[in-house]
Amino acid sequence: MKLLTKSLILTLLVSTGLMATGAHNVQILTVNNADGKITPKTIEATFEKAGFFINDNRDMTAPFIKNFKTTDFAVYNLFTIFKKDAVLALAKKYPNIGLFTPMSMSIYTRKGSKTISVSNLSVPAMAAIMGIPENDADLVAYGKLVQDTLKKALPNAKVETVAYAMKKPAGALVSRATLTMAKDVDWEDVKDDFEMNFEGELPGNDFIMAGFNDLNYDFEESKYEAFNFYDVYSICNISVIYTVSKRHPEAGAFAPCSLYMYNKKGTNTIEMAFPSVYNWIASLAIEDKASQEVLITAQVKMELILEKLTKK
Repeated sequence: MKLLTKSLILTLLVSTGLMATGAHNVQILTVNNADGKITPKTIEATFEKAGFFINDNRDMTAPFIKNFKTTDFAVYNLFTIFKKDAVLALAKKYPNIGLFTPMSMSIYTRKGSKTISVSNLSVPAMAAIMGIPENDADLVAYGKLVQDTLKKALPNAKVETVAYAMKKPAGALVSRATLTMAKDVDWEDVKDDFEMNFEGELPGNDFIMAGFNDLNYDFEESKYEAFNFYDVYSICNISVIYTVSKRHPEAGAFAPCSLYMYNKKGTNTIEMAFPSVYNWIASLAIEDKASQEVLITAQVKMELILEKLTKK
């Protein structure tokens, strides 16, 4: 099956949406933390108290040092979360909510700094990437809860103003693939075989499975039974986040990347999608050669994995 990464219509729709807001897609809250009282753990606790499921709160400084012998950060965590009831409400209308389930954030303090910052994607940015209305009431409420919780986690934080202006995306913002199943096969067998092969491809292509969520388990608990399965992989490439974070620590708003796979009841296809690296490049105005190369390399590798596994 052909991987739809260059759809002209999708590119025009989402790129127009991304550039139409007039505000930056990545929001950064920064607060003085000279006393060190605010930590990734205290931020996690605040979100947990607000009813969020904590997918991961991964300290990246040790992996940076292990793999690259150095780091610019005293704190650098990739923080992934979602709120189950909010995701369910959105999934009933927009099956591609898995693109941001979990949501990604970066929590960081540069060496020598007395501040701590948290970055995340804005509601208009997520809506544009998913191709859904940015004024959807459930999405707006979800985004507001995230912002309200961040303000509680970082009292007196200010919105950080960045020096760069966003760029127009150079490619489609969502990469998609479809696997068509024969009508006489068991979807469970196809799913298990596909996911085993997919997971087997990751290490040799420099990807790490940073998390896995069976969203359909939560859906069925809430009596929503539209899917046979709905799985989301959190995929990380340490070279990507290390390289890009040097200039743009806020890049953790895109990492790890969520890649969903689902089969709707009554269909014989497995639908897959992930936000492309063109989101990073456009939203963060990435221009340095090293960052662009590592991002595009990761994009191509993931495209090839899905193309290989869905090809008939």
